[in-house]
Amino acid sequence: MLARTFVALVAGAALSLAFEPVAIAYLMPLSLAALALTTRDLRARSGFVVGLVFGIGFYFPHIYWMSSSIGAVAWIALAGIEAIFHGLFGAAAAVLHRLRAWPFWLAGAWLTMEFTRSTWPFSGMPWGRLGFGVVDTPLAPTLAYVGVNGVSLIVATIGFIVARLVVSARGYERLYAAVGLVGLTSVAVVPSVVPWTLPTRAQTTVAAVQGDVPGAGNDILEDFRGVTQNHVDATVALARDVAEGLRPRPDFVVWPENSTAVDPFDDASTNAQIQTAVAAIGVPIMVGAIVDDGPDHILNQGIVWDPDTGPGERYTKRHPVPMGEYIPFRGVFEWAGLTESGQLARIGRDMRSGDRVTPLDVAGVAVADAICFDIAYDDGLAIQQENGAELLTVQTSNASFIFTDQIEQQFAMTRARAVESGKYVVVAATNGVSGVIAPDGSVVDRTQRLTQEVLVETVDLRTGLTPGVRVGGVLPLLSALSSAVGLLLGIRAYRGALTEPRNGSRTRRRTRRRDGRDGRDELHQAGSGAGDR
Repeated sequence: MLARTFVALVAGAALSLAFEPVAIAYLMPLSLAALALTTRDLRARSGFVVGLVFGIGFYFPHIYWMSSSIGAVAWIALAGIEAIFHGLFGAAAAVLHRLRAWPFWLAGAWLTMEFTRSTWPFSGMPWGRLGFGVVDTPLAPTLAYVGVNGVSLIVATIGFIVARLVVSARGYERLYAAVGLVGLTSVAVVPSVVPWTLPTRAQTTVAAVQGDVPGAGNDILEDFRGVTQNHVDATVALARDVAEGLRPRPDFVVWPENSTAVDPFDDASTNAQIQTAVAAIGVPIMVGAIVDDGPDHILNQGIVWDPDTGPGERYTKRHPVPMGEYIPFRGVFEWAGLTESGQLARIGRDMRSGDRVTPLDVAGVAVADAICFDIAYDDGLAIQQENGAELLTVQTSNASFIFTDQIEQQFAMTRARAVESGKYVVVAATNGVSGVIAPDGSVVDRTQRLTQEVLVETVDLRTGLTPGVRVGGVLPLLSALSSAVGLLLGIRAYRGALTEPRNGSRTRRRTRRRDGRDGRDELHQAGSGAGDR
């Protein structure tokens, strides 16, 4: 058992290296193969321990950026919760191994676990989904066909078939596993030869403004008025370049999340700053603003600010970050005195979630907006695309993470979303990383960190939906149903192994031996291979 847990720890650490900043994507199936091997021939409770250790090896280094940006306590708590989900997978894997086609049952259970931890509790934590790690591999175009969830399922299946190949004792079993591995991999990379392409309705020119953050660059609130002024200055400078013929005139401009950290409707100074920028450029600006919502709540919004009609349509962030933008069970934390200092003291009011389902109308363009961590979730972007979005924008404030690997991890997720949607994505960040991403995931242009830069690019407006957007939300449900069926079959197979005579032996019921010792270990060993009969 000690050897299994050590291998699981190393395999989990290897999985963390599959993502940014190392990004060796081919470690994903190998690490999952190792996980499958370490959970084989175990009981559920032992499988839980092995899976938990795997989760610790994976998630603690994967989100280590939280330690320095938000706090060590938040990092340990969140990574620990995510590791528990991997422990539950390990317990399920121990049961599913008893079924003949266990690589496929395990893959369904993996997707079920991955999706569940990405949505629950408190919206979950989608970081570390396998589908986000393939953007620089031949598997990337498959995102447009089956979505992030589908690619996670494919990668997991490949890894578990590799494990099956390793443990196959008979020649024909190895042959079947090898054929299955080659066949699945071949089908999975077909989209790289035949990529899914949506029709182009027209083109539009978009400017993404990265105004930069004063001071060290990692605290948006230290000089929030300076942040707004930086974005005004960058936009006015762009207007001068346009007037002098140095840059093309954009059809609209995207400012990042927290480009105004106070309510622009109530704060006269901030309102005047925005009006100055809009008047100078003469086209709508998508302003990222914090808006008051009563004495106890705020909204994180993208506001379409028109030069003629002023503020109009708004998108409200769908997935505020617990302990970062709101405090669950605030009363409990206040009673314990934990909101009086530290990170929680900065959250004076809780941020409400948005529920917009239609794209924004920005200069005649149907824009699906996402604010910061929203890009990691499936629901918001998918529903806006279903309602006609032709272009994706991401307004993000990564200043708190500017010195960490979170920046590149989120940008890689955004690239995956571009491929999945088959549409261009425009990213505006306060001080990095902003960029324009093509539907094939390639980076048209991007900024550097801690700089003031403006990107101006002409992009296609793509209509319709890719299959990945259409089916991506259905796959987790199907996987959950299959996992439930698989667990029932696995439990039944184990019980059958305990009661069914085999090779002339007596019925293997759990009995108390005459010498007083429990015969459970012997019974387990006798029945551990029942699923392979």
